[in-house]
Amino acid sequence: MAGKKALKQKTKSSKGKIDITFLSILLILLTIGLVMLFSASYAYSLEYYDNSYKFISRQALLAGIGVVAMLGISLIDYHFWRKFAWLIYGLSIALLGFLLVVPPMVSGMDVKRWFAIGSFSFQPSEIAKFAIVILFSSIIAANYKQIKSFSFVAIMLGILALPCVLILLEPHLSATILVCCIGLVLLIVGGLQKRYIFGGIGVGILGVLAIIFSGTIGYGSDRIAYWLDPWADAKGLGFQTIQSLLAIGSGGILGRGIGQSRQKYLWVPEPHNDFIFSIVCEELGLIGAMVIILLFALLVWRGFTIAMNAPDKFGSLMAIGLTFQVGLQAMLNIWVVTNTIPNTGISLPFFSYGGTSLLILLAQMGIVLSISRQSNMEKT
Repeated sequence: MAGKKALKQKTKSSKGKIDITFLSILLILLTIGLVMLFSASYAYSLEYYDNSYKFISRQALLAGIGVVAMLGISLIDYHFWRKFAWLIYGLSIALLGFLLVVPPMVSGMDVKRWFAIGSFSFQPSEIAKFAIVILFSSIIAANYKQIKSFSFVAIMLGILALPCVLILLEPHLSATILVCCIGLVLLIVGGLQKRYIFGGIGVGILGVLAIIFSGTIGYGSDRIAYWLDPWADAKGLGFQTIQSLLAIGSGGILGRGIGQSRQKYLWVPEPHNDFIFSIVCEELGLIGAMVIILLFALLVWRGFTIAMNAPDKFGSLMAIGLTFQVGLQAMLNIWVVTNTIPNTGISLPFFSYGGTSLLILLAQMGIVLSISRQSNMEKT
């Protein structure tokens, strides 16, 4: 009798009210992202593929599939994913390791970030981000009383270091920073002591700088040099940054209007990818750009609100990790596009072209919505 009652409550909890605010902000961002992707990509797509709709048609299709998947995942009890935490982590390590020992799978690329099967490609680092969120959330929730122990912290940092090193060797500095920051934030939220926080951040910064300037990452020092002075090689390594800044500056306060960008006509290289925000600024202006930044901030705020009201520590940490990933990735992308930090090759969530990464991102947002369902059910 008690078992049937528990099963009934568990089934009922998975069908609680969804967080409409979070979902609405998310769908608004996704819609604006699709509109801006089409605007930014059609000239490039027509020139190189003789089809203005090549990028937007695939992205819109996968966005629709992703939204359906997100809503479906929101009906699944988020504790379900905890069973597969180590499996997902192991899979990500295996894929990252295999990627390093085979020739580059994407033609014309001198880095090893993608698995490519025909027209389908994806980055194992996307799986690694989710793996760290779910595994760290699970371990910290089960052992939160030990987080002040040096041995526990050392083990957690070891778990975090393995995918970070593999991603760095691809090389993919921005993804390395993301994965590392996600793990550290979850440790901090879990109760990590200050001396470990500052020590870990210091060692991490020194380690990244040492790797960059030692030549392990061949392009690292060059990117820093042309970040400081992109006009030193205006037709080469500084070209993309310069064109991005010209696009942002020409947008002014109100922008040229949707579809009216000039820089997307083969000036900004691949404007549908990492530098799509420069086209956003040119067409929507400062006000439009600030609205989009505000929407990302509201999404993060609402995600953290869901985390604060989660039924348990595991759910709280999961919501924080998944929401933080979106916020940090958006912030890093905007910093790169505005030349605030060196170009690290990072996409803008819900805007940049990449159907597989969009699917994974929407699936992760489905887990946040699942947590919100159970949070709302606890209140009723």
